[in-house]
Amino acid sequence: MALSTVVVIPARDEEATIAACLQSLAVQSIGRQHFEIILVLDDCRDDTATVAAGSAVELGLALDTLTGPGQGAGPARRLGMETAATRLLTAGLPDGLIACTDADSRPAPDWLERQLAHLHGGARAIAGLIEIEPAELDLLPGSVRRRRERDAADRLSRVRRADPTAGHHHFAGASLGVTASTYRAVGGLEPLSALEDQAFAGRLDAHGVPILRASDVRVHTSARSRGRVSRGLSIDLEVSSWRDRRRYRAADFSAPALASGKGETTVSVIIPTKRCATTIGAIIRETVKPLAEHGLVDELLVIDADSSDGTAARAQAAGARVLQQDEVLPERGPALGKGDAMWRALSVARGELICFLDGDTEDPHPHHLQGLVGPLLAHPELTLVKGAFERPLARGAQAMPHEGGRVTELMARPLLNLHEPRLAGFAQPLAGEFGARRDLLEAIPFPVGYGVEIAVLVDALRHAGLDALAECDLGRRQNRHQSLRALGEMAYAVLAAMERRLPAGRSVIAGAYLRPWEDGRVVSVPVLERPPLTSLARRRGLSAGVN
Repeated sequence: MALSTVVVIPARDEEATIAACLQSLAVQSIGRQHFEIILVLDDCRDDTATVAAGSAVELGLALDTLTGPGQGAGPARRLGMETAATRLLTAGLPDGLIACTDADSRPAPDWLERQLAHLHGGARAIAGLIEIEPAELDLLPGSVRRRRERDAADRLSRVRRADPTAGHHHFAGASLGVTASTYRAVGGLEPLSALEDQAFAGRLDAHGVPILRASDVRVHTSARSRGRVSRGLSIDLEVSSWRDRRRYRAADFSAPALASGKGETTVSVIIPTKRCATTIGAIIRETVKPLAEHGLVDELLVIDADSSDGTAARAQAAGARVLQQDEVLPERGPALGKGDAMWRALSVARGELICFLDGDTEDPHPHHLQGLVGPLLAHPELTLVKGAFERPLARGAQAMPHEGGRVTELMARPLLNLHEPRLAGFAQPLAGEFGARRDLLEAIPFPVGYGVEIAVLVDALRHAGLDALAECDLGRRQNRHQSLRALGEMAYAVLAAMERRLPAGRSVIAGAYLRPWEDGRVVSVPVLERPPLTSLARRRGLSAGVN
């Protein structure tokens, strides 16, 4: 039996895992002489290369290393698979196997043998069963395991509607096999920074190449939630675990208890307003003052947009310090929007903890502030707390549950699922009511308009990490709703703020969409495109010619 297989492994800073991966390949039942390994070192800053080279020599493995483009697992995997396809085709092996796994995974001893057997039986693309390391799986919280089991059942049900014989739902880079000729015929792997495996499944389908989801092709992979890629299992586990640790309820924080532990920490409350005369007084009386009476508020600042309805006078009468936004940092010119007002108010506020409240809430309650202050005082490791609440859409006298927050559902949530999935677990990423530590807010930029909420959330993640962020259920609140055309402009501001925070050249096509209101259920949103009809005849002919 001659050389028949090339194994491709992308790796970024995997010195702790690569040796175990190579050891699992060294004991493959087909024998080490029948395959070679391409390790793509993708911007590694540790000793992955040294550990891998030493392990390969010790184990007698044929290992070749390539330098990846440093753009994520997708481009690294593509480089490896392109190189593997060239080697197999040049050697006259169109049916040779390109087998992919990950550096933190351990293929079963018969992983390659079973794939080759399936190829001999007529398969051209094989997806293996990927299981979490049993010892690591046992360490995951029960709620995380239950969510994974539920989502796995949903995905398998969808897969089996198209392929009743599927043994599992997986199609991932940790265990992916394809013949060299099939790889080239379908156009290879797209150079996506992540989820390149899902896009490859779409290419196979478009060319009529069935995917064999074989349960006897097995790989164990790590349950770590700190992955090297922007998508995949590690992100799913990180978000699911975050939901258990960092979601709170305002009712769980007692104002007297918080006051007794507040110490020397100072708290400033900032309320940006624009024509809020009918609501601002009640907000101060019903939301802020009850906590101020317990010593939890050291400063109340209303920053007004030169409202013509008497907002400033009513806020001042209720006990707030009132500033006009254009009079703060006047050298910056007139304030350009809500975010600008918040930024200017921050420059004059004195507190170590800063809590922003909306000025148009129609049903104020102490929980709206208590749920922001509480987690920050009780958990010093937190740097930002976003408010979450039930916000019905008012249609005259009728309140429509779950219909508020239209920009969130139509713009912000899709953007986060697509570009920053670690934040997909936030129920209301655009909530204007949030609390944060001054050192965070002073370290990040503020968009001048309605993009400020998503920008602060994304920047806080990158500045402090997901575990330093939290969300607190503040109960129910009702505020005024914008017209659809106004919402379009708000959505554009959100889009612009997110666009500014995307790395240059980043490209991801994702179909996974997380629903926080269903306990973090992940559903599939179709994102593939059908080709022009004129191309079908050519593609059918190409698919028929694939061997």
